[in-house]
Amino acid sequence: MKKTIQTIYKQIKREPAGAFFYNFLLMLFIYNLCRLFFFLVNRSYFPDVTFSHLPTMFYGGLQFDLSALIYTNLLYLCLQIIPFRFRQNGTYQRVARWIFVAVNSVAVIINCVDVVYFRFTNRRTTSTVFSEFQNENNLFKIMGSGMLEYWYVTLFAAVVVFALYKCYYTPQKAAEKKTSFRFRIRYYVLHTLVMAAVVYAAVIGIRGGSGVTTRPITISNANAYVNKSAETAIVLNTPFCIIRTANKKVYQNPLYFKTEEEMAAIYAPSRSVGTSGAFKPLNVVVLILESFGKEYSGFFNKDMENGSYKGYTPFLDSLYAEGLTFEYSYSNGRKSIDAMPSILSSIPMFIEPFIVTPYSTNDISSIAAVLKEKGYYSAFFHGAPNGSMGFLAYAKSAGFDDYFGLNEYGNKDLDGMWAVWDEEFLQFYAEKMGELKQPFVTAVFTATSHHPFKIPPRYAGRFPEGTQPIHQCIGYTDYALRQFFKKMAQYEWFGNTLFVITADHTNQTSHQEYFTDVNNFAVPILFYHPGSDLKGLKTTPVQQIDLMPSILGYLNYDKPYFAFGQDIFNTNEDEKWAVNYNNGLYQLFFGDYFLQFDGEQTQAVYHYKTDVLLQNNLAGKVAAQPEMEQLLKAIVQQYIVRMTANRLKL
Repeated sequence: MKKTIQTIYKQIKREPAGAFFYNFLLMLFIYNLCRLFFFLVNRSYFPDVTFSHLPTMFYGGLQFDLSALIYTNLLYLCLQIIPFRFRQNGTYQRVARWIFVAVNSVAVIINCVDVVYFRFTNRRTTSTVFSEFQNENNLFKIMGSGMLEYWYVTLFAAVVVFALYKCYYTPQKAAEKKTSFRFRIRYYVLHTLVMAAVVYAAVIGIRGGSGVTTRPITISNANAYVNKSAETAIVLNTPFCIIRTANKKVYQNPLYFKTEEEMAAIYAPSRSVGTSGAFKPLNVVVLILESFGKEYSGFFNKDMENGSYKGYTPFLDSLYAEGLTFEYSYSNGRKSIDAMPSILSSIPMFIEPFIVTPYSTNDISSIAAVLKEKGYYSAFFHGAPNGSMGFLAYAKSAGFDDYFGLNEYGNKDLDGMWAVWDEEFLQFYAEKMGELKQPFVTAVFTATSHHPFKIPPRYAGRFPEGTQPIHQCIGYTDYALRQFFKKMAQYEWFGNTLFVITADHTNQTSHQEYFTDVNNFAVPILFYHPGSDLKGLKTTPVQQIDLMPSILGYLNYDKPYFAFGQDIFNTNEDEKWAVNYNNGLYQLFFGDYFLQFDGEQTQAVYHYKTDVLLQNNLAGKVAAQPEMEQLLKAIVQQYIVRMTANRLKL
């Protein structure tokens, strides 16, 4: 018996198919090692994940790893299982080895990159990343800086790739000998059967199951193994997410409602403003602050750290007290490219950023296009290279008259990595507005509070360093805003201007209250009209897509227009809601409750205003749940139907 086992083992060692299985198991181990490394480095982002729950998440991750590994190693698989004896040729196997090592080294590196990038997006990277950064001309510089800053991730990736190279198993070369015709027939029949079995197993692995009704697994399937949607990043791996979203039609009508009339009875995008009074031709200035999560503000966190928390935005905190702001305000996405359509066109992000979808060429509305009908001039400002982040393309499609970027500012005052320092560019922005014909609507997107989180050398030690690299950048940009408003106050039309301030998304987090699926989207929203009675702190939910209709409502705009959001000035407080999309789950804020819906059924309901850490799931116990589900279904279906049918404007 022992001799038989040894004979079989020796035979397997000689077989290319045996080498494939060994090397495939090696990669399964490496993927799980990368998963563990990802979790340990980002441990603070998963406060509710216990080590006792990790085995369940790792078990769930196996089906995503299997699928990704089969996809990425299809060529290597074919090379090793085709039923021909030349597979055991030395040169043939050396080529197979380099293919395997090269492909899987890329997969390891991609997984390791997401160890860091996850902190900025709270999700695994998908194929849209290639569209998001296709216009950046300094990517290699940014990547080089990141490799040095996160040296421990770079070191881990290098060690794993080296181990992969060293641990790769090459099948033993078969001894040259003459074989009988009967032996050759038996060889080809046997190895053809092996190939068929492996192909069948590979199909099952790619699909994630063997049942007749089993659908190919997708990113959303990871929610079955977690308690919070952000935790799906532990279960998933980045190669799978990129492969499963590449060239996919991700928007399909969910058919929750059979007719548009049935759907519109519950929700329809805003088309008119229910206002009275004459139109107010105020100038409109929209400031979109890079990465200014609510956590960085002392104004919104008076009870944090036992009341001792001051935050990093003293100027903005003073401004919040002078304008109208909101205790529960949220972004509609997690990336910069999600923010512009949300804020300026009232188009949320569902599934993927609107700018990188095939539908970004649709005719769309915007605050610039709508106010143009009232004689407004419009301009967008961003201190990075003009094609950066797709902002220029969006601004043109949204109807902005002009775009002012690095080309217009000039190649000076650069941070050495990303864009013009915020202080200088905001002064440029203010000076340009001093030259504009009124009324005008402008928007600026700041840049300094972005990785690699540098501030001008002249301000070294000026701003609190805090506990995260971004904190001193927040303090610097807050100071730049103070200087900006000093400049703006000098204009005689300052009091005739409505300022709207928000952030594109949240960023680095330090307090457990801000690691939740709610506060991962918590950004400030402020309406500030100098000298007016537009003041207060409201407790109804508000979101980025509400900004455009609310601006129009405040101006008493009296013509039909298109927007997914609501006019907060002319909507009953008990009818207010907010939505966003989080790792395969649609999220709805309505009244005192927060609902998470996977597209088919509700996964969780929380009383988010009192259950800050989202620890008590009330799904099935809240009377408002059916109403919330219907509202969310109507919003999602309206979005998908209108986007795919090019109906995003009147």
